[in-house]
Amino acid sequence: MRLKGKVAIVTGSTKGIGLETAKVFAREGAKIVICGTRENAIKEVVEEIKSGGAEALGFKVDVSNRASVDEMVTEVKNAWGRIDILVNNAGITADAMLKKMTEEQFDKVLNTNLKGVYNCAQAVLDTMTEQGSGVILNASSVVGIYGNIGQTNYAAAKWGVIGMTKTWAKELGRKGIRVNAVAPGFIMTPMTEAVPEKVLDMMKEKAPLQRLGMPIDIANAYLFLASDEASFITGAVLSVDGGLVI
Repeated sequence: MRLKGKVAIVTGSTKGIGLETAKVFAREGAKIVICGTRENAIKEVVEEIKSGGAEALGFKVDVSNRASVDEMVTEVKNAWGRIDILVNNAGITADAMLKKMTEEQFDKVLNTNLKGVYNCAQAVLDTMTEQGSGVILNASSVVGIYGNIGQTNYAAAKWGVIGMTKTWAKELGRKGIRVNAVAPGFIMTPMTEAVPEKVLDMMKEKAPLQRLGMPIDIANAYLFLASDEASFITGAVLSVDGGLVI
């Protein structure tokens, strides 16, 4: 087991990529912290992971609210004594063309997708520093690297995540903490369910691998970066996009 005995917090882990990541980490021996905004969903995922023989805790967390994050981190530390891995997966969209995007749409996405990453990373920092070890994995996106029509807010947040990832890698390496980002392409998740079939087909055609990604593709990338196999990797942005942006 590649994560045996590790304590892993996965934000936004009641569906999509976060859920798949939590399941993969649990199968590899980690103790899992499920974070989300829907209490029933959190309970269901915790029970599912426990039924597979792994340990799990669940918390209702708004990552844009620092008090909410701090409370979760304190309870995890009290329960399990350590925090080894943080996967900053929680994210939302509120798309609109620049001319029509509202300040509320812009702020909402930046508060969750960018400030939320900052909140969670800073909240676990003291624990990881005391341990002399830790891994922080941040969800960026190909949209954060190359932009996308109608996603000013999302692109700004995901590009900002890359900047924070590289900055933290430089700051925290001497403390034994590795920081990396994953930049998914178009992945079949609840977030893409609203995308028209014609657009999804176009994305498939553009990618050399001729398919859209699945949550397991991203979960496996997180697993590698979280494991000791990636012990000399920090400050990296791993694109998992089927070659979409070649």
